[in-house]
Amino acid sequence: MARILELGDLKTKEEREEIEKELEGLYDLIIPPGTPSGIIYDLVEEFNLEPVDRKMNVNIVESDEREVLCLRGPLETVQAAEQFLYDELDAWISENE
Repeated sequence: MARILELGDLKTKEEREEIEKELEGLYDLIIPPGTPSGIIYDLVEEFNLEPVDRKMNVNIVESDEREVLCLRGPLETVQAAEQFLYDELDAWISENE
């Protein structure tokens, strides 16, 4: 299969190195599709995480590349937000059973 060029492929080496330095020490928390928007807003406000879009393979029926929402921040903050996300999703599921 032929490789598809993307905008990032056209950046200079210096530009790519600068982007890598900006992202150093930051981690992404992938938000599962279908997560209630109220929980996402709470995560952004409470943990001060930056919402970003990422393209990644999602295996539902077939493996498709899709844009998914991620929240970006330092490792400890992302780990605390992840626990909060699981607790909130568990509570939301329990309410809606």
